[in-house]
Amino acid sequence: MIKFFLMVNKQGQTRLSRYYEHVEIHKRTMLEAEVIKHCLSRSKDQCSFIEYKDFKLVYRQYAALFVVVGINETENEMAVYELIHNFVEVLDKYFSRVVSETFLLLNVGQELHG
Repeated sequence: MIKFFLMVNKQGQTRLSRYYEHVEIHKRTMLEAEVIKHCLSRSKDQCSFIEYKDFKLVYRQYAALFVVVGINETENEMAVYELIHNFVEVLDKYFSRVVSETFLLLNVGQELHG
């Protein structure tokens, strides 16, 4: 099961977050900071799956953006890895190849919540 979905830039700023379980706001901030630190500190040669506390992190980097998904222990990491790629491809098609950090910041949040 997916616990959360994050889009983060290389500076460590969260650009989009979606939680599928209730997490208090102050805990979200701490969780995001720790998760981002773990993902940004890894080299491109390292695996994109990280065991973290009581769940796993699956992430992919696209230019200056990281897409990070928190999943439970029973979820298939490769399926989530492909889900991330499919999500980014859909964004790319939907927004006519203009997917950039600023564009995502301004438009994707509106589309998801609109």
